[in-house]
Amino acid sequence: MPGAGGGSVRTHEINRRLAGMGFRVTVLTTRYPGWQEREEDGVHYVPIGFGGGGSRLTRLLAYVARLPFEVHRRRSTAELVVEDFFAPFSTMAAPLWTRRPTVGVVQWLHAEGKARQYKLPLHWIERLGVRKHRRLISVSQGIAERLVSLNPGAHVEVIGNGVDPAAWKPEPHVGKDILFMGRLEFGHKGLDLLLEAWARCCNRIDGNLLIAGSGPDEASLRAAIDDAGLSERVRLLGWLSGEKKFQALSDARLVVVPSRHETFGLVAIDALATGTPVITFDIPCLREIVPPGAGWLVEAFDVDAFGDEISRRYVQSGLEEAGALGREFAAAYDWDALARMQATSYRESLRALNQKQGRLQNAGYQERA
Repeated sequence: MPGAGGGSVRTHEINRRLAGMGFRVTVLTTRYPGWQEREEDGVHYVPIGFGGGGSRLTRLLAYVARLPFEVHRRRSTAELVVEDFFAPFSTMAAPLWTRRPTVGVVQWLHAEGKARQYKLPLHWIERLGVRKHRRLISVSQGIAERLVSLNPGAHVEVIGNGVDPAAWKPEPHVGKDILFMGRLEFGHKGLDLLLEAWARCCNRIDGNLLIAGSGPDEASLRAAIDDAGLSERVRLLGWLSGEKKFQALSDARLVVVPSRHETFGLVAIDALATGTPVITFDIPCLREIVPPGAGWLVEAFDVDAFGDEISRRYVQSGLEEAGALGREFAAAYDWDALARMQATSYRESLRALNQKQGRLQNAGYQERA
């Protein structure tokens, strides 16, 4: 849907390449304002639910209610069902009700944070669902380790995210401003932490803080900027995509990723690909994709240290060399190679799950006999 985050980017980039390999891919997704069933890059998108999808809550509830029925309708034509984990509870325990070989793709595993936010036991749903899966694909090693801790018997593969070829087009250079890019959400993306850090360090920096994105907390973010007296030092750019997105990353002096948790951190790897160094909190998953010399990790959620790091790195010499290291590191994240890995994983999973299902059916037949 318009304005969707990195998880949706990955889903489409992988699936369109699978379609190019001969896979027939149908994606069941939520409705949204202006939704329509469509074929895009060989992938069949079917928004499901009720009504126009104008409200986030009704969109989610309608999707959850319709999903088992819609999967059942297509069961005879589906060899493999892929449950792409989603907010706020990650998984609907799809292997329990699909009655088809099922693989979980885990780009989102943050139900514990949502449980605290909404004061609902969403993390228990996540735990139950993860334990029902036998084959999982994780986008990072950190998430893979969490999955194994929840379900020690699961087979978990790590297949990361890739870099859009458009990221390589802008000419690398040292810019002036600090850039945040992502979903406008205080809790997950740490925008409250970023504003606090920026208030402490902006008087030491010539450039402004640019915030690109859209999301549920946009109105609250604007109010928080005004309340903090930062209106002259913070600019909201709105949602950016395509060439505009990568030009903005390239034009920044530094890209900041103040997230409280991530499953991968696509913005960070995109920034490195454009030649812009990254500052982020030292948390699982992000530390995997911000190598020494190409960016800097700050003690988790220490806003004073984060502000100090921004001001320190802003004036340091050698940012061109840091950018070159980042581009070299990001070159390994190739969508074509990742899609081939996922195709192989799907084929192996289908074979293994069908074999297991056959053994169970045979055991049941022998027991009845």
